[in-house]
Amino acid sequence: MIERLATTPFGGGRMTARHFSRQKAVEDRQKALAEGQGGNDSGEADKWQLLRALTEARQVYGLGDRTIMLLEALVSFTTERLLDGRAPIIVFPSNRELALRARGMAPATIRRHLAALVDAGLIFRRDSANGKRFCRRDDKGLVEDAFGFDLAPLALKAGEIYRHAEEARLLARAIRTVKAEITLHRRDMAKIIEIALEEGRKGDWVAYLERLGAAHLAGVRHASLETLNGTRDTLVTLRGEVETAYLNSLSEQELSANDDQTERHYQNSNADLHLETKGYESKGGEGVIPDEPPKPERLAVSLKRVMASCPQIADYAQGGIRNWADLVKTADLVRSMLGVSPDAWGKARAAMGEQAAAVVMAALLERADIIRSPGGYLRDLTRKAQAGQFSIFPMLQALERRTE
Repeated sequence: MIERLATTPFGGGRMTARHFSRQKAVEDRQKALAEGQGGNDSGEADKWQLLRALTEARQVYGLGDRTIMLLEALVSFTTERLLDGRAPIIVFPSNRELALRARGMAPATIRRHLAALVDAGLIFRRDSANGKRFCRRDDKGLVEDAFGFDLAPLALKAGEIYRHAEEARLLARAIRTVKAEITLHRRDMAKIIEIALEEGRKGDWVAYLERLGAAHLAGVRHASLETLNGTRDTLVTLRGEVETAYLNSLSEQELSANDDQTERHYQNSNADLHLETKGYESKGGEGVIPDEPPKPERLAVSLKRVMASCPQIADYAQGGIRNWADLVKTADLVRSMLGVSPDAWGKARAAMGEQAAAVVMAALLERADIIRSPGGYLRDLTRKAQAGQFSIFPMLQALERRTE
């Protein structure tokens, strides 16, 4: 004889084949556990740990955060921390009490979320003949029968819920990893393209910037792992192209990671580097220095603007930077820290003027994470200054755009 197989809902609620089969499965499971046939599954679960796991796996069951909140309110009406699904776990709160524990949820909203929990197979309705929720007690005050909501299905699904929660954690971890990779690729490429445009490097940098923007517009916030992997792979390919284009645009001097090697290259190169600059002439294969080299640029820029564009150099000043003399003195200190030789620094000061050279050194400090050979870079700028082709203003403007 079957004591209880299925309980139909009160009033207009419909009994579906799925609800019937679920109740039958729970009955069979409870009988198996009672007979010691559950194996490693005891049918018990800590209610708060289970709710936490269900929150992580809620997308698998199609549950929203407010539905989980209502289930938490229902679970709070049980007196034991451990949910034992081997027998019905009936809670019978009044509508008023349930609404209070659900943070003031409206009755219509409660009904909708209860239906979602029933549809997910996490609770059963155990309706009385008149639809009221209550319990009958025996002479000793123990609950003899109860009508309301049965939480046994939730306890019996504990193993399944924990498994889905672990899968959700692994997926979330994988998504975080890919998103971090995407962010790094985008940031690195943006900086490379920015410095390439700032330095006037040869290359289709605008097209690269447009492709990078298109990848950004694809969006990553709510994308699936498959979509994120596709975006990451696209960015990896684009990054390879960008880095190759930038490396191809570098001179032999800039490719050297060692300033000393760079300086020897400048001194020993068979090609006369002076031939590349404006104002030099070739006679018999030798570079001839013009009679009157360009005068150092007179700065028409305030120290305040320089410090706003290049704030890092102030960290190396003893007593702060209050005037141009302080900036020049600090730039000499930064020069040694960046590995720029005294010879390269002296030539820069002679060609550009002390103030402009100090501004350049402050700018190199701001770009220290990008410029591989500050000494070689400074020598290249020095040659441009000697040829009258150098100005600090584009450099300051580029740095100002970064801080906007």
